[in-house]
Amino acid sequence: MTALVEARGLGWRHASRVDPALENISLRLERGEKVLLTGRSGAGKSTLLAALAGLLGDEEDGDQTGTLTIDGTVGMVLQDPDSQVIASRVGDDVAFGCENLRIPREEIWPRVRRALDLVGLDLPLDHPTRHLSGGQKQRLALAGVIAMGADLILLDEPTANLDPVGQREVVEAVTAVAAETDATLFVVEHRPQLWVPLMDRFLHLDEDGLHESTAAGLPAPPVLPAARGVAPGTPPLVSARDLQTIWGPPRTLDLPQGASTVITGPNGAGKSTLALTLAGLLDPVGGELTYAEELRQGLRKSPHAWSSRQLAQRVGYVFQDPEHQFVARTVAEEMAVSGGPQERIDDLLHRLRLTHLADANPFTLSGGEKRRLSVATALVNAPALLVLDEPTFGQDPTTFVELVGMVRELTDRGVTVASITHDELYAHALGDHLVEVR
Repeated sequence: MTALVEARGLGWRHASRVDPALENISLRLERGEKVLLTGRSGAGKSTLLAALAGLLGDEEDGDQTGTLTIDGTVGMVLQDPDSQVIASRVGDDVAFGCENLRIPREEIWPRVRRALDLVGLDLPLDHPTRHLSGGQKQRLALAGVIAMGADLILLDEPTANLDPVGQREVVEAVTAVAAETDATLFVVEHRPQLWVPLMDRFLHLDEDGLHESTAAGLPAPPVLPAARGVAPGTPPLVSARDLQTIWGPPRTLDLPQGASTVITGPNGAGKSTLALTLAGLLDPVGGELTYAEELRQGLRKSPHAWSSRQLAQRVGYVFQDPEHQFVARTVAEEMAVSGGPQERIDDLLHRLRLTHLADANPFTLSGGEKRRLSVATALVNAPALLVLDEPTFGQDPTTFVELVGMVRELTDRGVTVASITHDELYAHALGDHLVEVR
């Protein structure tokens, strides 16, 4: 029987890199198989998915070696729910792939409705996509793949940026799809426990190549010390009173000095907008936002009127999408943009395992490496306030623990940290002060 996927000696080297991102991969996937892939951050998992999806590019983008044959159509669901929404209405979004495949019009809408039913999205076809939660957007992307009739469904950490409810929704939707179709599933995850009951095979990718594994061999969730709490009488570095942002209701909260605040809440509640406003990157619509002198350092104007250099010297910000803050051609140049000392840059690159990528284009890094680079750039100037939006997505257990440890070291030195996260382990370890956004 012909395999759905057959790769032999598959490799890929980005044009800006000396070393390959993927090398000598052999893989065979049968029709209907459900396979889970694990591996450390930067091992090449996303590069392998891009190869299977036909997204690696041409000879100007890099060099491919080996052979890859796929006997069928391929659909892919990415990490970021917002990056995959194409149309303003649910029905049009699901139909988009079918239209590109030139499926006859009379077949498209029955396919759209069946796909929405399979993923459990009981919504009118004209429902605005902007009103969907993160979990609903991921299920919408999955519905679009199903409607296309994809033989191979690739899922690249599809629950990484979702709250616990959204995670369960996506896993349940994928389980339903697997039960109702003959599609092959290929899932990449750093937190694989949610997926174990669904899977037939387990694979692990490391520097020695691709290996068969077992459920028992999957990485266990890391064990971390619990958060410390905040000492009574600790003054706030940032205070918000009835703060009205461009999204969500007025909110009152404090960020205690020298402590780690964790901001949680469902997708779509306005956490990122709140964080951007607290960090001085968005103007408040109303209410009061007060910075302590330890953060102002002599400045008297509103934080939102500070120059970019003044703000960068006081506040570090890590965006949810790392690529939104990359402006340079190489990792080394990216680290040097803010003018921080070279000794500090070298130390951060070493500690975040990025030294070997100093000459690489930031946009060619893996998702986990991009996240670590975005954290490193925010830390170059040792700001008094560091705001992190989903800081641990794309991290394997080792780099997850290292990032948590770095954040704790910052608070030990008196830096105030605020993090948006859906990660319960991160909140357990760094939730000295908890803010729930609804």
